[in-house]
Amino acid sequence: MAATIQLAIKGMTCASCANRIENALRAVAGVTSASVNLATDIATVAGDARFDELSAAVTRAGYELDTANRQYAVKGMTCASCAGRVEKSLLKVPGVLSASVNLATEQVSLTLLPATEDRALKQAVADAGYELILSQASPEAQNSPAQPRRFYQRDSWPVIGAALLTLPLVLPMVGMLFGADWMLPALWQWLLATPVQFYFGARFYKAGWHALKAGTGNMDLLVSMGTSAAYGLSLYLWYSFDGHHGAPHLYFESGAAVLTLVLLGKLLEKRAKRRTTDALQALENLKPTSARVWRNNSWHSIAAAELLKGDRIQVLPGERIPADGIVTEGSSHVDEALISGESVPLHKTSGDKVTGGSVNLDGRLEFEASALGAESTLSKIIRLVEQAQGAKAPVQALVDKISSIFVPVVLLVALATVLIWGLAFADWQQGILNAVAVLVIACPCALGLATPAAIMAGTGTAARQGILVKDAVALEQATKIDYVVFDKTGTLTEGKPVLTQLNALNNETELAALAYALSQYSEHPLAKAIVSYAINHNVDLLAVSDFAVVAGKGVKANVKGRAVMLGSGSWMREMGLTLPQDLIAVPGASVSWLAEKTAQGTTLLGLLCFADKAKAQAKNAVHKLQAAGIQVAMLTGDSAASAEYVAKELGLDNFNAEVLPQGKAQAVAAYQQQGYKVAMVGDGINDAPALAQADLGIAMATGTDVAVSASAFTLMRGDPELVATALLLASATYRNIQQNLFWAFAFNTIGIPLAALGFLNPVIAGAAMACSSVLVVTNALRLQRMSF
Repeated sequence: MAATIQLAIKGMTCASCANRIENALRAVAGVTSASVNLATDIATVAGDARFDELSAAVTRAGYELDTANRQYAVKGMTCASCAGRVEKSLLKVPGVLSASVNLATEQVSLTLLPATEDRALKQAVADAGYELILSQASPEAQNSPAQPRRFYQRDSWPVIGAALLTLPLVLPMVGMLFGADWMLPALWQWLLATPVQFYFGARFYKAGWHALKAGTGNMDLLVSMGTSAAYGLSLYLWYSFDGHHGAPHLYFESGAAVLTLVLLGKLLEKRAKRRTTDALQALENLKPTSARVWRNNSWHSIAAAELLKGDRIQVLPGERIPADGIVTEGSSHVDEALISGESVPLHKTSGDKVTGGSVNLDGRLEFEASALGAESTLSKIIRLVEQAQGAKAPVQALVDKISSIFVPVVLLVALATVLIWGLAFADWQQGILNAVAVLVIACPCALGLATPAAIMAGTGTAARQGILVKDAVALEQATKIDYVVFDKTGTLTEGKPVLTQLNALNNETELAALAYALSQYSEHPLAKAIVSYAINHNVDLLAVSDFAVVAGKGVKANVKGRAVMLGSGSWMREMGLTLPQDLIAVPGASVSWLAEKTAQGTTLLGLLCFADKAKAQAKNAVHKLQAAGIQVAMLTGDSAASAEYVAKELGLDNFNAEVLPQGKAQAVAAYQQQGYKVAMVGDGINDAPALAQADLGIAMATGTDVAVSASAFTLMRGDPELVATALLLASATYRNIQQNLFWAFAFNTIGIPLAALGFLNPVIAGAAMACSSVLVVTNALRLQRMSF
């Protein structure tokens, strides 16, 4: 039966808007009908299309969905089946558009209509047998010292208690190896096993019962059924024992040992999972709780949450900077390692930017707060890391499908095991024991952890190195990249050009003044170099009118009644000018030409040459990518001579020069048409179209917000070597996912038949099941120790 989704849409003003959106939605594969109510701004869509496809269709039509994103903790989940059931229960709530559960973090990320009530979400999860945690602890509570817990409240208590009671039950098995008879009387076995089964194992019964009520199954149901079968069989054999031939052969130790091993595995798994969130926790710990601020003519210590934009803040040596801002007084070195991955402390003085969460090392700084709370750099980084760690990889869809049918299939296999051993071999006792082993070893814990554990470890490692990943889809896409295209200025080069040659055809003083006048309102790096040169050489600043930027070409204006233009060689050639290349005296220089338009035509007045050296890491970045079998190219709006000089210096064979912003996107598309999967690396507004066009956009956060928002990867420092690191780390993360899935499937595909055939007893099956989860998480943690 087709599902119905309601979408709240912003930006509609008339019937034609509604029609445009309806047509866009109907074009999505899987949509059977779509209608838009202009009065309520709600679109109703029927079919089986995914929410992200519908959202993309609305965006392409020129509108925006009115949605909210929320994240909650979920208690009680133990396996992939649990995660799937929580997702399905939430998707049935009106207003919920998408739900993604991360078993490793035990959290659910929701996209929903803003009016959706929390209590409806909580009830839906409760009906499925779990608990949705709506409220988070206050910052004060989170930072307050933890209250000591009694021994029976600690995570380790169930394992310790169950182990102490189980040990006397399994010791006779050891004694048998040495010919000793340490078997306890049946009464003592029952007294020891019963608390393990029903007190320490109560959590499995509770969660399994909730699963049954919801008409599905999970790990807890398998464990509770398997151990109950062993316990019940022991009671039956004890009750029916006739008193002859020694003591009855009971299996209390099997059920108790399985429960103890499963509890131990869950404890080790929980502790290992905490380590996968180390990077996120480290970022959270960077947030200072207090700040020293100038108010009422004196310095006051206040809570960091009370800071206001524009506050004057003082930071002493050894203290964390409580907000983003601009230094107004003082000088110091600042450690930004945990934010940008930059291991070398950066010197900060008046006019420099500082980032909240970084550490002031050796001097006093005063700065003006420019970004606080959710708008701060640190908060944005934390949101991106949370988003990436909470997202599902595309491969997870297959795991979810398998998990949804896994438990019912296992129950059928267990039933078949009992029947075959009982009917075919007349050994019902052995059949029950083998079925217990099947139920225990088949628990799908490892399957549910395989993907999220690797993604969390991989994205956390990336964050520590200064690489932010937008989502798991971007991570997978990065593994397919075989062509990397770099922008030149600010990406492969420093992006801080210096005016090194000023050559006038007539009057050099006039040329400098006109160039200064044209550059004063421009944000282009070459314009800034001209302004810096003019200020240092006391050049007169002339009045300007009708100033305009010609995208990708240069600037023009009226200066004292003269129509002058400053820009690229291609622009000058478009106006019919012949450019004297022999006047360029700086090898590999970026060149701007100054011309004047008069009634008689356009006249060339002179040229300006700029030097912009390649970044120290650029050559290594290119070599690393080439060594990994990835081709590298460079795009730039600069002259061919400048592009060729940098390309030769870095060992690049392929480059395009004098490329307009729209031309960069076309160049990327041309590589894609040749069959390449292309990553574009840039940092400027003019790179945004190419970043969006590429299969993978990689932006340097040292550039503009537009470039960052158009990218799937963000590099927190302007180091091109991070591009190679990001791609290698993405490949390692996906290899890790594949390894985890292999081991998760291997334990079940090999273990279930062995258990059914009687080659695995329940205790060994319980140990194997516990090991599988720990193995998967431990393998994921290897990513934290890898170097790229």
